Order: sequence, then structure tokens, then C-alpha cells
Amino acid sequence: MLARGRTIVNLNYTQPPEVLVACAKRANLRTIITSKQFETKLAAKGFDVSSLGQVCEIVRMEDLRESISKVEFVRQLLRAKFLPAFWLELVSFKRVKLTDTAAILFSSGSEGTPKGVELSHANMVGNIRQTSTVLNPEGDDVILSTLPLFHAFGLTTTTLMPLVEGIPLVAQPDPTDARAIGKACAKHKVTIMCGTSTFLRMYTQAKSFHPLMLASIRMVVAGAERLRPEVRLGFREKFGLEIYEGYGTTETTPVASVNIPDALLDDYSTVQIGNKHGTVGLCLPGSHFRIVDPDTLQTLPVGEAGLVLIGGTQIMKGYLDDPARTEASVVELDGTRWYRSGDKGRIDTDGFLQILDRYSRFAKVGGEMVSLGSVESALAESGCLAPCDYLAVAIPDPGKGERLALLYCAPQGETAPEPDAMRDKIRQSGIPPLSQPSVCFKVDVMPRLGTGKADYAKAKELALKLSGEG
Repeated sequence: MLARGRTIVNLNYTQPPEVLVACAKRANLRTIITSKQFETKLAAKGFDVSSLGQVCEIVRMEDLRESISKVEFVRQLLRAKFLPAFWLELVSFKRVKLTDTAAILFSSGSEGTPKGVELSHANMVGNIRQTSTVLNPEGDDVILSTLPLFHAFGLTTTTLMPLVEGIPLVAQPDPTDARAIGKACAKHKVTIMCGTSTFLRMYTQAKSFHPLMLASIRMVVAGAERLRPEVRLGFREKFGLEIYEGYGTTETTPVASVNIPDALLDDYSTVQIGNKHGTVGLCLPGSHFRIVDPDTLQTLPVGEAGLVLIGGTQIMKGYLDDPARTEASVVELDGTRWYRSGDKGRIDTDGFLQILDRYSRFAKVGGEMVSLGSVESALAESGCLAPCDYLAVAIPDPGKGERLALLYCAPQGETAPEPDAMRDKIRQSGIPPLSQPSVCFKVDVMPRLGTGKADYAKAKELALKLSGEG
């Protein structure tokens, strides 16, 4: 589709039907290409995509294959195999401008309604080259591709990058199927694995995922959400592998920074530091970070926390048909376009970026601003919630303005403590009182998006409902 000059829109099939239809209409979609087998598997998982047929023509790959004669199939196969690449490009490719929109991806919607993000060919090719330069692929590398294509990380980093750079990739469509992923890694000698903290956590807990399945892995990269300390530790203990945390957003195509392995330089005595725990690494080549005051956009001194601005070739064109929101999110300073990330962070003297939290993920408790991310980090470091999954949210409080609520659930096959017992464990953990949730709710399943990221909007709705205030 990209070679033919088309704009691709990979829809998030885990969204409710009404959201899918709204996204399709907003992107002015005319045709959806899918397969009967895929639709059947989605239906079995409870995802309804049938409503898309009301607004788009649906082309199924099985029907398309039947419409191609054997003679035509063989002719095209021979054409692709034997004709020179320049001839195929001349005849079959459509020339486009680098500034043309290559893809429209709808943001995860973790904090509200998904936004249509327009990414240009320059954005995508630029981020592919940036990421490849940092990963420094070797001749025998094989990349595991499990993240969905509606996610910028899954589309650009684990699908288009290996295709463009000529790196073999192993595709596994379900990132939650730990056993299938483990078998694929072992069978195809995968060397580079990318995933979210949530999915990597599943692999540490799955009994069917044997450590030997990852014997060929040389690098594990986590992105899309904060890497929790217990996931890093669990992965190291089970598989003997370090997780290198990265950072980015759909609006940055998506990679902005990443930690990489330390390297011994040619003098065999100097170590180049590429990884610092608690940070999301250094910005990619051709990218820039700037920490500014969120109100004035004045640059802050090194080490001081503020709004993270991201500049570079991978900054999106803008939000689809939404110039006002684009103008609010992308600013020009000193001749450079910067994306206002909405994250609060700081940069150390070596240039490593530490993300403290989203500005939207702060609770005002008795006049004190409390970071929900710092609450979750404190709970993780104390170990009082292990092995449960958990999420902190803020809900209204008539006396203090807001109070902290904790949603938690046990891994499959295990039982989580009751809320009163959980509150007692937290009180005895030594966590500062301001970071202790005032109410705990045990849930069956943690609210998450199809990408594995926490669904903060639904989590807050659930907490309000369980507290009797929703």
C-alpha cells in the first residue's frame, strides 16, 4: 500500500464498535483489507468489527486470492523474482513527496478519545533509520514482531524497520500467547525482542515459557509504558536478560529515546555508558530533548524537572483535521518543531532522560500534589503487592479534594488478598503515608488497552463505580 502511494490506517480492533466507526469516518476510509480467518479469531476473543461494513467496503484476502488466476499468480511471481528492482520501482511504485501522509494512527486513548495522528513518509523513514542506527543490527539478527500494527511501535519498529533494513522478522499476532511466543523465539533463534512492560511481565509469570526459549536473545527493549521494577527484576531472574527501556509516543513515530547496552571502546579500558536504570535512555540521533517550564516554555537548568519537549525528524505532521489541537501540541522554538509530550521529566548531566509522570497523572491530596506514578513505584519497591498487577488512580474526596485508590488483581491461577488485608500489608510496608492508597479494590482484570498499556480512563471509571461515586 505504501509503495502504491496509499495512506494506511491500521484500526485498533480492541476499541468499542462505535469508536471504530468514528475513527474510520474521521480518516475518510473507503476500503478495509482484512481476512475471514482474522475476523473469526477476533470474534472468538469478543471483538466486534462488523459495524465497519456499514461505512467501508471490506475486502477479504481469501476472496482476493480466489479472484487471481494461476497464470496471473505465476506471472507476478516471476516478475517479482527476476526483474531488476529499478524496473519494478519504475512500473509499480508511485512517487510521493516525503511530506505526504504515509499513515494515520489513532492514539491509544489511555486518557480519553483517540486522536488521529498523521505521520509522513519522512517521519517513518527517519525514525526507522534512527532506531536502526541505535540498535546496530548484526548479520545474524532476527526480530520478534508481536506488537499490533495499530500501535506505532508495532508498525514502525518491529515491522517496517526490519523490512526496510533487510532484517529477518518473526511475526506472532497475539502478544499475550506466551507459549507460542516462546516456541517462536526458540524455533527461529530470535535475537531482538520488543514489548511492553505488561506483556513482558506475562512471560515472567507463564510456566509454559521456559528460560531456554530465549537462549538466543541478545537484546530486550521495552516501550509504550513505564517499565516496572519488578518486571525488570523478574526478567533478569528468570531469563538472565536485561531489559532496556525506551520512550516515545505515537506523535513521535514513535521512538524518541532508548537505553542500549554499555560498550567497551577500542582502547579496551573505557566503557561507554548506554544504560541507566530509572531512565528511558538518550535521545536518538537527530532528536533533541528540552525540559521547560510548562507554562512559559522557558528552558530549565539541567537536573530540574519540567515539561518534556521532543524535537526531531520523527515529529508528526499533526492531528487529523484538528489544527487547534495540533497548534497546542506542536510548538516552534529556535527554528525547531517541538512536540509537547505532556510528560514531566528531567535530564541528567549525561543526557539521560528520566520520566517522572504524566502531568495528567497527579492527584491533589490535602493540598499536596502526588504523582500516581511515584505511588506505583513505591509500591513496587516495597514488594508488598507481589505478584499482583496494580494501578493507582485519583478519585474525589469531600475533605481532601482527592484521594488515592488502588486497583489490583492476581495473576491467573493465583488468589489476591482481600482489600482489608491488602491495606494492612501496605501500611506495614514502610511506604510514606502520602503515597499510601486510602482505599483498595480487588478486580478480576486490570483495565488495559489492546497495546497492553493501562487504560487510565476506564480504571478511573471502575474505581469511581466501586467506591459508589460513579
